[in-house]
Amino acid sequence: MKRIFIGIFGLFSVMFCVSLFAHGITGPDQAFLLSNVGTQIGVFIYLGAKHMVTGYDHLLFLAGVIFFLYRLKDVAVYVTLFAIGHSITLLLGVLGGLHVNSYIVDAIIGLSIVYKAFENVGGFSQMGLRINTKAAVLIFGFFHGFGLATKLQDLAISEEGLLPNMLSFNLGVEVGQLLALSVILVAFNFWRPTQSFIKHAYTVNIVLMGSGFILIGYQLTGYFLA
Repeated sequence: MKRIFIGIFGLFSVMFCVSLFAHGITGPDQAFLLSNVGTQIGVFIYLGAKHMVTGYDHLLFLAGVIFFLYRLKDVAVYVTLFAIGHSITLLLGVLGGLHVNSYIVDAIIGLSIVYKAFENVGGFSQMGLRINTKAAVLIFGFFHGFGLATKLQDLAISEEGLLPNMLSFNLGVEVGQLLALSVILVAFNFWRPTQSFIKHAYTVNIVLMGSGFILIGYQLTGYFLA
């Protein structure tokens, strides 16, 4: 039981700490996007999936969202709302040319992690507040989509083939999200029936909340020093 808890705790910690500096589109992927002209559906699906799988901020939020969701139907509803939200703003940002400050958006994404963890530990109910959780996931999904868009906007992708390429990238994001979510769900399903889950669920959400605060601080520092 203890090993399961340590494994999940380690997953959160490693995902956040290692990816903090790696998250984004860099190296060969960046070089491809800067030089690519024309439609490249397969490559953009791959890039979208890779970006989501390595997107520690998106995955930490999703982990918080499904932490206490036991029915697959409920998981599907919340993940669909999140997908709708980030798909709209991803495409609106890149295709519609709507630019936002990447540091501010990523700080709000960090806030989304804090919000979900705080909700999971009963923070809002203790304050006498009732939050529409579905609306919150959709709204934060919009900001996560802008976070994805800013990574692409910085690269000034070619206008030729932009629409099919962005639709492909968005499809890849959904594929990557499903793959990562499946792994998280399997881990949770092994952990939830144990006494360790009841004992350590609060602690894990506090760690999740702390990760969100670290991300907020990191992004705001970048904003003020930029």
